[in-house]
Amino acid sequence: MEDNNIFIGGKPFMNYVTGVVMQFTTKNAENVVIKARGKFISRAVDVAEVSSKRFLESTVGVKDIKIGSEEFKNNEGKDIRVSIIEITLGKNQ
Repeated sequence: MEDNNIFIGGKPFMNYVTGVVMQFTTKNAENVVIKARGKFISRAVDVAEVSSKRFLESTVGVKDIKIGSEEFKNNEGKDIRVSIIEITLGKNQ
């Protein structure tokens, strides 16, 4: 199975948009999953919107959105709970 996940972090915004568009255009992916957690969730939403509405208009849309939270230990050993989002973009039939 191909890896069509895009993990949102601190890189420049357009890097992620380009990554999503490339998955659909050059790799001919059926779906791309944009994943983010914590403070990057709003950026993930923006990437999904710009990718599907401006660059891939009418060919790609939001197919699914999953939200949840993860627990992990930070550098000080404290348990931290952070929100996560997965936005699945897919080709329109």
